[in-house]
Amino acid sequence: MISGQWLVVSCQWAVARVQWLVISGQWPALQSIFEPLVSAPITDHCSLRYNQAMQVVAQHEPATSETSASGRELSVLVSGCGVYRADRSLFQITGRDRVRWLNGMVSNNVRDLTAGHGVYAFVLNPQGNIRGDLYVFNRGESLVAEIERGQSESLLQILRKYIIMDKVEIEDLGENILAIAGPKSGEVLASLGLSAELGSLQLFDVNWNGSTLTLVRGDNPSSPSYELWVPAEKGESVWNALLQAGAVEVHEETLETFRILSGIPKVGQDIRERTLPQETGQERALNFNKGCYIGQEIVERVRSRGAVHRTFVGFELKGTLPAGTKVQSEGKDVGEITSVAAQPLKGRRLAVGYLRREFLIGAKPLTASGAQMKATTLPFLDLLKT
Repeated sequence: MISGQWLVVSCQWAVARVQWLVISGQWPALQSIFEPLVSAPITDHCSLRYNQAMQVVAQHEPATSETSASGRELSVLVSGCGVYRADRSLFQITGRDRVRWLNGMVSNNVRDLTAGHGVYAFVLNPQGNIRGDLYVFNRGESLVAEIERGQSESLLQILRKYIIMDKVEIEDLGENILAIAGPKSGEVLASLGLSAELGSLQLFDVNWNGSTLTLVRGDNPSSPSYELWVPAEKGESVWNALLQAGAVEVHEETLETFRILSGIPKVGQDIRERTLPQETGQERALNFNKGCYIGQEIVERVRSRGAVHRTFVGFELKGTLPAGTKVQSEGKDVGEITSVAAQPLKGRRLAVGYLRREFLIGAKPLTASGAQMKATTLPFLDLLKT
């Protein structure tokens, strides 16, 4: 059945068909319907679609519409204010043993964390390999763990495994996390009465229309960023208020490109089962004075020996290559591409991955699938400037 559905017909076929009708003399009777298509360039991406009233509608879209949209969103993150719904969950940790217990589970210092502040940390296995990452915040009477939804189930399973005789309880707060990023983020928040002078990973409770929201300053050194922890029932109203105040919604592809530009590795994509903390370049996740925790012996051994063999770097590629492509020098594997930006930026195809340290500063050429490439330190600072 056609009624109630949209039918898409090739633009090239439609224009050719109209041209035939003109030549054959049948055009006048159909001109009122098809005239909008006659002048359309065949190179445009357009479609014919039927709505429920069976009316023909011409729709023209530039061939680069998706690319342009992603580029506009990236410009917002670099020079304006973008907003998105963070795919992360908040878990409240209570009980008298919460600080001691969690401090022994993660790679950063929870024991000395003052109220209203947070840290970024890894969860490791006994061999020092990364099992996951998270943020931990001290709320005074409780701790809050912020975990990416894609790894929350597996990470909580690991953490709960080590609650033995400890007085510790973990509860999903069920709050929405709205993320705001870009140099004009502070202005947008201030226009809603949600501003506060905060340092990196500092949080502050604010009142907004009778509801308590938590404002958190992010820790991306490449661009100002914030989060709003919002009760579930207030999520839509706060979201709409941010849009009305000038924030622009950004989507997954743009966020992934921005992550690559910022040089932030992603668990499951860039960080895998055998990745060591120092290989990621995320020293912000480590504290070498906090005492014992799972995997600490390996982390300390790597530090005492001075370095790891490979490190997380940026790549500039020739052509399109998929994640997982090996990086070679003189026919030998010396690295791997782990994430690739979906679209070129200023004519440059960018990626991130791992490379043996000596090849980052060496003069030997690098290739991937036979094509030349260049390695660089992260982040891609020149593309993060207005």
